[in-house]
Amino acid sequence: MNPARLRDTGRFRLTPPQTAQIVEPTTVEELLKVLDPGSRYARPLRPFGALSAATDCNTSSMGTSIGTSGLNRILDVNHEAMTVTAEAGVRVDTLNRVLAEEGLELVGSPEAAGRTLGGAVASPCFGPSIGNDGAYFASQVTSAKLALANGRLLNVTPQQQNLLAAVRMSYGLLGTITEATLKVRPATVFKADHRRVTIGDFANAAGSLADAAVGLKFCLMPYKDRAYLDIRRPSNEGKAGYRTLWAIKDWGESTVLPRLSSSLHKVVPLKGVRFGLIDSIAAATHDMVNTRFVKSGSNSTSDSGRYRAIGPDRIRFSSWCFPATDFGVVLRAYRDFCRRTWETNGYRADLPAIGYRLARDPSALLSPSAEEAMIVLQTMSTQEKGWENFVIDLAEFAEHWGGTPMFNLTRSASVDHARQVYGPRRELFNRVRRQLDPDNRLLNPFLAQYFL
Repeated sequence: MNPARLRDTGRFRLTPPQTAQIVEPTTVEELLKVLDPGSRYARPLRPFGALSAATDCNTSSMGTSIGTSGLNRILDVNHEAMTVTAEAGVRVDTLNRVLAEEGLELVGSPEAAGRTLGGAVASPCFGPSIGNDGAYFASQVTSAKLALANGRLLNVTPQQQNLLAAVRMSYGLLGTITEATLKVRPATVFKADHRRVTIGDFANAAGSLADAAVGLKFCLMPYKDRAYLDIRRPSNEGKAGYRTLWAIKDWGESTVLPRLSSSLHKVVPLKGVRFGLIDSIAAATHDMVNTRFVKSGSNSTSDSGRYRAIGPDRIRFSSWCFPATDFGVVLRAYRDFCRRTWETNGYRADLPAIGYRLARDPSALLSPSAEEAMIVLQTMSTQEKGWENFVIDLAEFAEHWGGTPMFNLTRSASVDHARQVYGPRRELFNRVRRQLDPDNRLLNPFLAQYFL
């Protein structure tokens, strides 16, 4: 049986897990000493940033966890080349603010703004990016520096496009990213069109949005048959909406709703009453923040995810990518799946699911949308009890409908399915990985399922 699909029945008492040693270098030289094969640090050696992953891709019960937050300098903002260079530990929202002061912005609309630059380059980081300029934060990387498993530094230049394609979304398997240079552009304004529709109406329109030159973010409430669409288009308006309004919107979605949902689980014992209240509060919140609150913005004012809880009280989530052209069918099937699971197993997510359109983007070997446009669907909940069994069922649903997993964001993806959907691109990535880490010093048990 695939260990990623093993259900926790509670029948056996598990031994408390061991914990890896944590080191947090503040200079590249310190990092290289940690990675040196002659050092005292145990393998596997896994880098981590903001700990925002939904899986164990950055952790291990043994070995060494390497925090990169101490590498936190913005090194250069180049107006002539239209690039920014920063170290791996710089937070995306910090980078956004610095660029905004210079009249610049990141290309695309990356969310989860509390992530580190290194984490956003080394794994899928995305948002409601407009058009086809690159679906991911990593797409904009023009050069990078990696601390390799042999304790040496590797400079990856713009001329090494094949190697750059492997480094983007490499999950720390080629080395620890120490700094990266990314493309930027003059700050632009977009118009945000917010709509409330039924899931059926959204499904009917989903196909037309697949290749449209728009940015799409949506919130999905399958138990109320409701969807909230945020459709973004370029605008000629001179001023974006106020950053404070976007921050309040983000706070409402990422903090207020999860905390209210978690609190209601403690004080309202009847499931039917409790979830009725949760759904009503969620609908009222989204009616306000997603239909009336903001009409325009920019990539620097609208970055989201700053208030999403991480740590012991974090929101649980699992994300799958589906072909955009078929997403209307998947939407209806997902609504029915959620309702059926609630009726048969007594578990349901207590937060709206969110999703994004991802343009076709082959800039990374492990890009989920390398071959066609995709739509990400992220199921979220605050409730731990029953969650692991639910995401196993969700994975089986997603694989049936042709879903593509992401190794940091997708729970319980089967090994065979992941290897099949990434196919020759995974094999090519693995050849590069074996050249740079022949002794598998960077490979933890979770990733070994997919890359050995």
